[in-house]
Amino acid sequence: MVYLFLANGFEETEAIAPVDVLRRSGVEVRTVAVEDSTDLVIAGAHGITVKADITLSEIDYSDIDAIVLPGGMPGTKNLDANADVRQAIKYCYDNDKLICAICAAPSILGHMGLLAGRKATCFPGFERELHSSVFTGASVTVDGNIITADGPGSALSFAEAIAAKFVGEAAARRVTDSMQCRF
Repeated sequence: MVYLFLANGFEETEAIAPVDVLRRSGVEVRTVAVEDSTDLVIAGAHGITVKADITLSEIDYSDIDAIVLPGGMPGTKNLDANADVRQAIKYCYDNDKLICAICAAPSILGHMGLLAGRKATCFPGFERELHSSVFTGASVTVDGNIITADGPGSALSFAEAIAAKFVGEAAARRVTDSMQCRF
């Protein structure tokens, strides 16, 4: 199971593109409302609202295969400030599960010390937040079980890299090709 966290102020493209590509690839994804919301509706950074599948308290740690952290402001700050989100990240790190972060969200991994000596990328201006990483400046960077990307323009290639971990590179590429992706 892939859990994609939605905090108020998330970057909409960075959340929806991975969900779409993963589901088209046959990978099970649940969107997770980080804030307490009885209706599960979370507002993106540009006023687009999304109804999450579950709340943060409903995550089943026994079935986590990956987590995805979209960026955006103040979404990234809201994710970083949430102890339960950090616990899920730490669980994935300790259990060699896939951790995916795009835009400003790789800074969360940097703040937690999880990028030391690892290749990573992020939205321009957040490089210093990747503490002790090997900054690549690439649109998408894969280093073992950590996938990072630089921003909304790379959301589909980020999504393809995540899908490839589950269905293989060729199958993931067939999905994005069918969507007329030209990266």
